[in-house]
Amino acid sequence: MKTLKDLYKVGNGPSSSHTMAPSKAARLFLAEQPDADLFEVILYESLAKTGKGHRTDRAITQAMSPLPVSIIFDTITKNLPHPNTMDFIAYKEGQEIGRLRVLSVGGGAIEILGRDKERLPEIYDLNSYNEIAFYCKEHNLRIWEYIELIEGIEIWDYLREIWTVMKQSVRDGLSVSGILPGGIGLEKKAKYLQNQRHMDESPQTYENRTVCAYAYAVSEQNADNGVVVTAPTCGSSGVLPAVLVYMQEKKGFSEKDILQALATGGLIGNLIKHNASISGAECGCQAEIGAACCMASAALGELFHMDLDQIEYAAEVAMEHHLGLTCDPIKGLVQIPCIERNAVAAMRAMNAVSLANFLASSRKISFDMVIATMYQTGLDMHNHYKETSEGGLATAYRL
Repeated sequence: MKTLKDLYKVGNGPSSSHTMAPSKAARLFLAEQPDADLFEVILYESLAKTGKGHRTDRAITQAMSPLPVSIIFDTITKNLPHPNTMDFIAYKEGQEIGRLRVLSVGGGAIEILGRDKERLPEIYDLNSYNEIAFYCKEHNLRIWEYIELIEGIEIWDYLREIWTVMKQSVRDGLSVSGILPGGIGLEKKAKYLQNQRHMDESPQTYENRTVCAYAYAVSEQNADNGVVVTAPTCGSSGVLPAVLVYMQEKKGFSEKDILQALATGGLIGNLIKHNASISGAECGCQAEIGAACCMASAALGELFHMDLDQIEYAAEVAMEHHLGLTCDPIKGLVQIPCIERNAVAAMRAMNAVSLANFLASSRKISFDMVIATMYQTGLDMHNHYKETSEGGLATAYRL
């Protein structure tokens, strides 16, 4: 597996795979082709079908500005190496001078075909939860201690920056109101959720309302092109900050506690990314919201000093009950049902940890097993339900 720095990234929404990664690829190709006077970019499959809603074209043209860019949305070509495939072509005086095929593989990461040397190195030798848990038990380590052993103490400085951005995205989202861009007319609700007390508000109702407000805040920031952290993607960026910010406020956890929780959740996300997928275009929303829920559950497990089996059970429960979740964004926007799903997944993460506290000793399904199942489910899923907006809510809803 790669470093956690490749999982947690800071960038502008609304989509890590449809805006962050294409923008990154565009800047890379621009730098490689200094003599070009015109660019052509061909977007395929999911990028072509939901690229306008995700504003992929704008992300690319801004990255390659001021040079002109012609963007083609190719929804016909099949048998591609990944649903998020892009071709970048450079021209000078009408003649092609360079070409690059790039895959947006989820979480803002890209892979360039034919350039294995460009990939980040694999720094983790152990690539399953079972292997890591066995090692940690053998050496009496917490998961965060294992991460520090692999990544070095500098990982804490990086995670501190990540946590700063996460908290700011919650604050920013709670401070604004208005209508999200894109044409649906969806109203921002985070500020309303935070300030509107229930007529018979119990402590549990307050907790649910507050956690949901925080998840909405980050998700609405993402939908409005604000700065968020991929956790593991932009579309699922609200889950982890929501539960960690709330728990720090409620229980007074230190910054050190939170960073250790971020590391533990990050390892879970890394395992999903390495052994399956965090791409909605490849495996549906189970790979994004499901993965975020797993990460949040594991992070909470670390905050409460649960043992390795309890953390595993919490993460497993979180994914098991997202299996088969489709990615069918209305108009290709990261709004409906994406924002609401972040809130629901945040509450589910808390429920998963509560269950794990009592039932981990009776578990029958391993985390590794449920991740393999998620991946196979994603491969079996019809393309209409994998970020193409050709099925589900995306076709049922009419403006």
